[in-house]
Amino acid sequence: MGDPKKPRKKYSAPKHPWRSDQLSQELFMIGTYGLRNKRELWKAHTELSRIRKQARMLLATPHEIRERKEKELLSSLSNLGIVDLKSGLDDVLGLTVENLLERRLQTVVWKKGIALSPYQARQMITHGHIMIGDKIVTRPGYMVKRDEYDKVRLSESSTLKSQTISAQGE
Repeated sequence: MGDPKKPRKKYSAPKHPWRSDQLSQELFMIGTYGLRNKRELWKAHTELSRIRKQARMLLATPHEIRERKEKELLSSLSNLGIVDLKSGLDDVLGLTVENLLERRLQTVVWKKGIALSPYQARQMITHGHIMIGDKIVTRPGYMVKRDEYDKVRLSESSTLKSQTISAQGE
């Protein structure tokens, strides 16, 4: 059953963690997306492998079952904004880790220009300066859905809002 204080891991580490090409690629991804550690990158890899495994299993199922389950998978991925509405299973199999990392709240805040760097975006989120709709979100790894993308903004009660307004007025 397991100890409730020690939850199950949500990632799987690479089999060969000391390969130089893998190390350099991981460091590049961590720097590009402002991740805290490799564990966050490994979570994205594990989630991507889970999605791709579902797509591969759907390709092997009978046609009647496949149509229904394929629509469910594609609609859930399009709601997250990972694939388009008109895409197929081949597009799901072509996904990369970058596609998932682009949907993180930290990356969205940085790409929208609210923060100057991914590290500043992470700090703004954890300190409670970022809102989605009318809720403050404090998890940098939150996956922003397609309909929430336009609702990401700086909080009204944020002290950073007054600083950015006074800096623009000068």
